[in-house]
Amino acid sequence: MTLPFRQLFLCSLVSALGLVSILPNLNSANAAVGGCPIPALSRFQRHKVVRGETLESIAQRYNLIPTTIIGMNPALQNGAIAAVGSVLQISPYNGIVVEVPRGETWRQVAAQYKVRADSLFEVNGCQQNPRIVFVPGVNWSPNGVITKAPLLNDASTPNRASLSGYPLAQVATLGLAYGWQINPATGEVFFHSGVDLLAPVGSNVLAIAPGTVAFASDQGSYGKLVIINHSGGLQSRYAQLDSIKVTVGQQVKKGDLLGTVGTSGKPTSTQPHLHFEVRSSSSLGWVAEDPKGYLKK
Repeated sequence: MTLPFRQLFLCSLVSALGLVSILPNLNSANAAVGGCPIPALSRFQRHKVVRGETLESIAQRYNLIPTTIIGMNPALQNGAIAAVGSVLQISPYNGIVVEVPRGETWRQVAAQYKVRADSLFEVNGCQQNPRIVFVPGVNWSPNGVITKAPLLNDASTPNRASLSGYPLAQVATLGLAYGWQINPATGEVFFHSGVDLLAPVGSNVLAIAPGTVAFASDQGSYGKLVIINHSGGLQSRYAQLDSIKVTVGQQVKKGDLLGTVGTSGKPTSTQPHLHFEVRSSSSLGWVAEDPKGYLKK
């Protein structure tokens, strides 16, 4: 199938488009935005080939397939070997780099490559309208045929039945649902990676299941944030808190006090609320899940 999105190579991007910032010389413009990760294009590494290394051994070192490395390095695309002393561009995940036509949305790009639109959005740093994007989980091909890249050393399938509970003492009104939303102030479409549960400032925030506190501090637009890792490859996040009552490494039980509702960070609503997320472990890190199926009082 011929692709409407043009596949690009990291080496040619700099010369053709002047996009030096996508190479791994990280600067402030490439830092993570709020709760979003640093864009994948800013996380590329350079690998200098040493004697004894092969394309296969280099790919194994970075948990990639050889095709991914070939796709990022045009010098390898005619069957050439990875010469000693040459420098290769290494992507953070299996995938390809594409140029997106103006006006295309994340959902259109995702549909073309059969990937989750929200994962694509977050992997690219939650940018609104980027021209150059990294599409994870897709094999590079010289003839433009889309194939899915295999998962290497991927986390086990999350056990969704292991997580169930409610993060507040009382069932709350839903302020903002999970999924794609329109910002009423700017008109921009954005992905809301959790749910906002309306509650007065100072309301107790409770762990929805047993687990280990992985993070308990300020984090960009999340404000005061608590993250708990649970069994079964799942994680819960409690954000925009007024206070935090736990510490990293602490073991918590279902119903334990984590903190109190607040307005820290950059809330999506002016009404006091708890921003609550559920995420599952994947080859792309912790990807957002719809919390609705986990919220049970």
